[in-house]
Amino acid sequence: MTKILEGELIGKGKRIGIVASRFNDEITTRLLRGAMTELISRGVKKENILVVWVPGAFEIPFLIQELIRKKKCDGVIALGAVIRGETAHFDYVCDGLVRGIMDIQLKLETPVSFGVLTTDTDRQAMDRSGGKHGNKGKETAEVLLRILSLRNQLRK
Repeated sequence: MTKILEGELIGKGKRIGIVASRFNDEITTRLLRGAMTELISRGVKKENILVVWVPGAFEIPFLIQELIRKKKCDGVIALGAVIRGETAHFDYVCDGLVRGIMDIQLKLETPVSFGVLTTDTDRQAMDRSGGKHGNKGKETAEVLLRILSLRNQLRK
């Protein structure tokens, strides 16, 4: 019979880091609220959640790396909102952010759940931070808990 593993949404005993961008904070605050609500509802204690605010999305990978290196968390959630403007800045920020996060989680063997919105408009970001498309902060917290669960299952 085929064995199938699926991550569970269990937060008990987990220490979670959240690195959130202050830039576009109207959106990132909503993402953070969604992530926090989900983590706490799944058994993560408030005192086991460490939130680090950074100036912008480009700074997120560095602080994720610091959290992991200091052994402050079992996994990290990255939250931010990069909204396309009239210049290539959007592309450079998004590229660096994605590469940085992927490199960190593979190198340091700690899961990082990507909850940075990359949208064309403010409206799209609002719709994804508690609007008509749900709250991607909540979804990102679910992803992290499932990945932590799967890692634990595979290590047994």
